[in-house]
Amino acid sequence: MAKLVFALNQSLDGYIDHDAFAPDPALFRHFIDDVRGMTALIYGRRMYDVMRYWDDHRAEWNAAEREYAIAWRSRPKWVASRTLASVGPNATLVADDLDDVVRRLKAELPGEMEVAGPELASHLGDLGLVDEYRLYVHPVVLGSGKPFFAGPRPRLRLVATDAMGGEVVRLTYVPA
Repeated sequence: MAKLVFALNQSLDGYIDHDAFAPDPALFRHFIDDVRGMTALIYGRRMYDVMRYWDDHRAEWNAAEREYAIAWRSRPKWVASRTLASVGPNATLVADDLDDVVRRLKAELPGEMEVAGPELASHLGDLGLVDEYRLYVHPVVLGSGKPFFAGPRPRLRLVATDAMGGEVVRLTYVPA
């Protein structure tokens, strides 16, 4: 049975913004290894739109960015959306019955799956399907924006803290 993990970068004050801060080389290496180890990736439409950046080769990429793109493209993806008509390579569009699809994937697949997108993670968390929350906390205060948690969560229990790269701390929680 697969473990479903919600992992995302966030500011000290709990907001996500993919343009406000970026991982240093050591943290980016961690993300390359992390995505390589994932059995599957589950996205909401907005997060999938952000991540589609890695579908196309870009001449300006450095070696690590090319490596990440190759790893990301190799992972099977499920995209929850009622508005998209199609999705890119190695991706499956899920317009209906998302809850059942995620339950089936958890039951059938080994290893870890990652859910990306606060609203989708909140929905799946409400159903008791998210097994672990990994908060990559960057030393930046944004003051506003999209929060990491899209809604109240049940009590969580801290199971690990890890220094990641030069300035980021990963906090790992499980439902209590």
